[in-house]
Amino acid sequence: MDLGIDRQAPVPVVQQIISAVAGWIRNNGVSPGTRLPSVRQLALDNLLSQSSVIEAFERMAAQGLLASKNGAGFVVAQPVTLQENPWYEGAELEWGSFTDGPLGELKLGCGWLPDVWRESDDINYAIREVSRTDTAGLFNYSTPLGLPALREQLLKRLTRIHVPSSLECILTTHGASHALDLLIRSLLKAGDTVVVETPGYGNLYRQLAFHGVTLLEVPRTRSGPDIEVLEAHLQCHRPKCLFINSLYHNPTGTSLCRAVAERLLALACSRDFLIIEEDVYGDLQHASCTRLSALPHEDRVIYVSSFSKTLSSALRVGYLSASAAIIAQLAHLKTLTGIGTSRFAEAMVATLLANGTYRKWVQRLRKRLNTQMAATLQVLEDEEWQVFAVPAGGMFLWARPGAQSPSCVQACARRLGVLLTPGTLFNPKGECSEWLRINVAYAADQRALALFRALGPARSTSTILKTTGM
Repeated sequence: MDLGIDRQAPVPVVQQIISAVAGWIRNNGVSPGTRLPSVRQLALDNLLSQSSVIEAFERMAAQGLLASKNGAGFVVAQPVTLQENPWYEGAELEWGSFTDGPLGELKLGCGWLPDVWRESDDINYAIREVSRTDTAGLFNYSTPLGLPALREQLLKRLTRIHVPSSLECILTTHGASHALDLLIRSLLKAGDTVVVETPGYGNLYRQLAFHGVTLLEVPRTRSGPDIEVLEAHLQCHRPKCLFINSLYHNPTGTSLCRAVAERLLALACSRDFLIIEEDVYGDLQHASCTRLSALPHEDRVIYVSSFSKTLSSALRVGYLSASAAIIAQLAHLKTLTGIGTSRFAEAMVATLLANGTYRKWVQRLRKRLNTQMAATLQVLEDEEWQVFAVPAGGMFLWARPGAQSPSCVQACARRLGVLLTPGTLFNPKGECSEWLRINVAYAADQRALALFRALGPARSTSTILKTTGM
């Protein structure tokens, strides 16, 4: 087996071995139980040390790709069988990006910040402060609406961005996904129809499909949902809700313009549907912007946000603001299904908000992301990639290389140690797409830069095939 090891590549040799063997299994449809060449033979054929091959095989065995057989070396392991649910199609690609995985790739399309960007000292301080000042209730359940101290801070934050609310109209959740789940369960039933943007948040599509909700797709343009398509849908359907990501949209990075926002609100009133506005990237705002929740809306808009993308996904602290009647309904379901949210996590976030630490951290984060956004846009321009839009901020770019096929792009990325998040995951039907979500926080990595260069139009097909090992 020729592994095509490139000793000049920035990817470690062990990782190249893993990528090559995994690619061989995947591309050739190798059956479980198939014996791999011996460690000694593979090392000899590829001029490698046996220790490098052993380390690569052991890593793959630890992740369930290979199995070690006494006296028989390594064999291809039995795959884990996933439950066959239509809403889960393609999910294994997305969920795999949450872990380190067997290949140790650079997660160029992931939805969170690199670990090295985290400022752990601030979180450690909050842990110590909460442990010192809240010993009596530290391990108790929070209140149904959420920790009062946190909700007070959230109300201040909403006021600063001109979103009207009150303490009774704010509910804390286990992140934005939990907030969306509560809304779907409370407001919708099987057979109902909703409007979603495409491309859009893949997990939302699956949540809705899991509950038997019908999706009406509206293309996301550079200024928001395509109003003409939406109005055409409204001629034939009566959706209960519209789900929208107003600022720094996932995955395109675009933001809602005022004219589109006003038209959406007018349609919501005249056609009697709710708008669920997800604003998980809103704290990255550094310029003027338009939020539906900040405009007069007659309780037609429900605001959803969280601290998972900016502070820590491990804390799982999110929240939503809606009418008092909807909040009461959601609080009942929240208590029924999960008793309550984490008092400890909410106290930590409240501390970071109250002492100004979070505000200062986000200011630094915006500056760093803006610098990296500009640098990434320049690299993509130099390599003649197509960019859907130039975002005003945030962390995502929606881009595609030249004429290369998706399979060629994926093969090239695997060889360079890059895990891509393909456009398929951002389509409700999982349709094939040449577009890729790029997280600019990871784009300065040498593996990402090598990928951008390798897929530039100036590269010949033979060069790309050599890079991918095809």
